[in-house]
Amino acid sequence: MGRLNVKTLLVLITTVFSLPLFAADCPKNQPKTEAALINVENTWADALSRKDGDTVTCLLADEFEDADVDGSLKTRAETLAHIPQRKPGANRLSEMRAHVEGNFGFTRGLAELIDPSGKVIARVRFTDVFAYRDGRWQALAGQESLISQASR
Repeated sequence: MGRLNVKTLLVLITTVFSLPLFAADCPKNQPKTEAALINVENTWADALSRKDGDTVTCLLADEFEDADVDGSLKTRAETLAHIPQRKPGANRLSEMRAHVEGNFGFTRGLAELIDPSGKVIARVRFTDVFAYRDGRWQALAGQESLISQASR
């Protein structure tokens, strides 16, 4: 039994020390500026286009909730779980505005969802609310409103 405990301890130690190798490398020391928030939004849009869940994980606070275009609420876990199932295409952001007040900020903009052929398939107005924690901006909440959708 003593041998099993040593083996278990070695596995535990190996696991703990290897975790940083698998953890997402989240940004640090982001400025508390409107430009930084707009950069975060562009990073988020690009990550969604690439189906890069690790990058999005860094951007969403643990308590993140999203009010989607259909009115449904999605938790952080549900939002992250959906990323691999996203249809191919890109997110193009425009009309970006940001405001920072202390450790909080928000962004508002227009996202155009573009299919692989370059066709705009949907236009979505969005607002995201952020908190500045651990040297970086983290999204607390999102709200999307569908402006137009291409007929298929």
